[in-house]
Amino acid sequence: MILSTAFFIIGIVLVILGADWLTKGASALARRFKISELVIGLTIVALGTSLPELVISVGSALKGSSGLALGNVIGSNIFNGLLILGVTALIAPIKFDVRMLTREIPFNLLASVVILLVSGSMLVGGAPNEQITRYGGLLLLCFLAVFIRYTFSITGNGEEEKLQETVSPWKIALFIVAGLASLILGGNIFVDGATEIARSFGISEAVIGITIVSAGSSLPELAVSVNAARKGNVGIALGNVLGSNILNIFFILGCSAAITPIKLDGFSYVDFYVLLASSLLIYIVAKFGGKSTITRLEGGVLAAAYVAYTTYLILNA
Repeated sequence: MILSTAFFIIGIVLVILGADWLTKGASALARRFKISELVIGLTIVALGTSLPELVISVGSALKGSSGLALGNVIGSNIFNGLLILGVTALIAPIKFDVRMLTREIPFNLLASVVILLVSGSMLVGGAPNEQITRYGGLLLLCFLAVFIRYTFSITGNGEEEKLQETVSPWKIALFIVAGLASLILGGNIFVDGATEIARSFGISEAVIGITIVSAGSSLPELAVSVNAARKGNVGIALGNVLGSNILNIFFILGCSAAITPIKLDGFSYVDFYVLLASSLLIYIVAKFGGKSTITRLEGGVLAAAYVAYTTYLILNA
């Protein structure tokens, strides 16, 4: 227990440090290549902070631990969309481009719909006795290709703000490499420590996957988004969350299912519909909140929704 607690604390420290370095490097990279911070957030930062989920989900799938593999993706997306955006907005209201309402935010909602479609009986609330097949995984990877093509098309359409270069290339590389390394190492150490602590209290693998593991592997997104918001880089904060959610489903779950089918045993249709509801809630808050801003009040609503879902999981564990 002492060793697990030490891993838990060390992991948090590494994640916080890595988040700060990666935010600095990503912002400088956006300026050097004269592309928007939103695009950087949707690609480099989102992929980098999603690496812990990739390692955990693919590794768990190969070992036959479907509960951790699928629970990690579902739990991470709910954590990202509700708690991270909520906490970020509480720190600093999230101002976004109105064009995101017809681009990135709907894409995030689409990803949640597609995971329902490839999950078979979960779509109609049936018994969780099916699986996400390899064909389902390949379908998710096809959506990934569309998303990547779309994202990079943004850089050349002249819509995004052009930023000026201010940091030397070697410093940019150092910030990004050190940041990603610290995030990945810290995230994995945190998950190892937290999982052992949870198991010592007799918590099931399914609950661990959706709560402890997903929260731990999402710490990079939380730290990066909060740091970016505090420094005024809202494009990275919002792009990171949306990009990570999309990559979690299309890339991470797609790779995991393509390698080996993901069993749905131990999951309720409630988990899938909460995932869909979280994406829909982001759209509603952004669409009808007014002034193209996620306010502190709306951020509080998102965070409260996550607390309510987590309470439900604990009470029904």
